[in-house]
Amino acid sequence: MTKREERLSILTQTDGPLWAQGVRFAGMDEAGRGPLAGSVVAACVVMPPSPLLPWVDDSKKLSPQRREKVYDEILATALFVGVGEASAREIDQYNILEATKMAMRRAAEGAPASLFLIDALSGLGLPGEERGIIHGDALSYSIAAASIVAKVTRDRQMAALDTQYPLYGFAQHKGYGTAQHIAALRQYGPCPAHRVTFIGHFV
Repeated sequence: MTKREERLSILTQTDGPLWAQGVRFAGMDEAGRGPLAGSVVAACVVMPPSPLLPWVDDSKKLSPQRREKVYDEILATALFVGVGEASAREIDQYNILEATKMAMRRAAEGAPASLFLIDALSGLGLPGEERGIIHGDALSYSIAAASIVAKVTRDRQMAALDTQYPLYGFAQHKGYGTAQHIAALRQYGPCPAHRVTFIGHFV
């Protein structure tokens, strides 16, 4: 068994029995809870039991180029893909946890699922049973697929913000608190994409 086949075997240990039982389920994950700027983005993905996409994995384990390719494969294969987000202003207004839950509810709208497998979180108010799985993006094929969709979507948003606000280097650090980003914040102050509640002690 190759390493890639071994990873798929681990990822489908969660999803396989649900497919076999005919359960209608979706995987959910988010990207962007920690950065100082940009939205938090959630994805809800319903994957079929076949074909299994060999490179689906925790998005953090894939290179940006690989993520982009697998993202396209997921969109071509999935039975449903929903994306939701909460803006920097909503994060400031409600706090990051509540904003993340809001983004997930938006992503799940219209999903053909009675069960939602969610990376780490629960209590989201989704239209079905919720099952939070710690490190779910490393343990569930469907959550891993959602992690890729969320990450690629958010990275593309940050690249677009980089063209709008070129002083901050958003395309490089994606809004995270790198030394480059903090230096730019201190030099130029925040832009409308920044989360005011996150940057108070940096500026």
